Amino acid sequence: MTAPLVRTSTPGIYRRAKRYVVKERDGFGRMLTRSATTMTEAKNIKADIRSGASRGVWAAPGRTTFADYAEEWLSTYAGRTSRGIRPTTIKDYRRYLERKGIPFFGSMSLTEISPRDIKRFMLALQEEGLARNSVRLHVAPVRALFATAFEDGLVQANPAAGLRNMYGVVPDDERVNKALTDDELDRVLAAARPEHRLILRFLAETGLRIGEAIAVQWRDVDLELGRIHITRRYYAGTVDAPKSRYGVRTVPLDPNMLRELSDLRKRTTWHLDGDHVFTSARGTALDGSNVLERMMKPAAVAAGVPWAHLHTLRHTCATRLFRSGWNAKQVQMMLGHHSPAFTLATYVHLMPEDLPTPSFGVAGAVGECAPIRRT
Repeated sequence: MTAPLVRTSTPGIYRRAKRYVVKERDGFGRMLTRSATTMTEAKNIKADIRSGASRGVWAAPGRTTFADYAEEWLSTYAGRTSRGIRPTTIKDYRRYLERKGIPFFGSMSLTEISPRDIKRFMLALQEEGLARNSVRLHVAPVRALFATAFEDGLVQANPAAGLRNMYGVVPDDERVNKALTDDELDRVLAAARPEHRLILRFLAETGLRIGEAIAVQWRDVDLELGRIHITRRYYAGTVDAPKSRYGVRTVPLDPNMLRELSDLRKRTTWHLDGDHVFTSARGTALDGSNVLERMMKPAAVAAGVPWAHLHTLRHTCATRLFRSGWNAKQVQMMLGHHSPAFTLATYVHLMPEDLPTPSFGVAGAVGECAPIRRT
């Protein structure tokens, strides 16, 4: 974690561990952050910036380190669209930067970081064994940080631009394994402990994120209409709104699942409207990591699919819905995505043998095309 800034007797100059940090506005009113090894050097930097500001000149921030700018950026970043940015996303950005980004780039000047350095960072993450998606999550705040630095004139070029697809090649077997086949799902459920099977099947049939599933209360379950209202999730130890505004939704239940939930409410001690549907032995909400490590993983290993995790059940739900004839818009609404295109690109794992054979010639048949009329 980055050491805290400590005020000195000189306004705009701070101590951080064994170095000094200068914060001063340039000629355009932008806050610049510089690093110095001594107080004298820090005062000279401050004087240079103020001299340039008095003439309306921008002082090139060549001494600003990644670590110094990251702290300022995290405290002021408001997103890159009119929708702004969620506080939870900023919290994630801070965690990813403090865990990997700052240790890797921290002492480097912003202006000396090149695209090659960004690639080295991504390669280092991959060599540590991070999954492709984890690499993407750790690189995301670095890309956003440099985009802001470029807009603010702190760097002449954005070294992270154009690196969106450089997260490694996904092997064919990994693409297939994002979703369980029907047989694999049956094996996972059979291998799970009896008291764990309902929540695992619930995840596979509803496609809920684990944070949404463990936040469901009986007040959210409409047993008469066979629906569940998703209005909250557990995230980073707190109750939060769903991942996006599209996450607030109503999800239909399979009749068999509906009967099992109805039976569960009748026999459980925790059956009041404010009680959670899936609880610990003490009636508290389940912990997502425990569901993964104690319920899903042992069952997946025993079933011969050790690569499967909780999000695999969400992929499985989407794939099964497409195979049963749901269109992209319906699946998008079920999963709470922001667009049907994202749903198609991310969650469709149809194998060639699952695709229907097109038929041409008989007009009026479902899924078939009328013959071309010649004139």
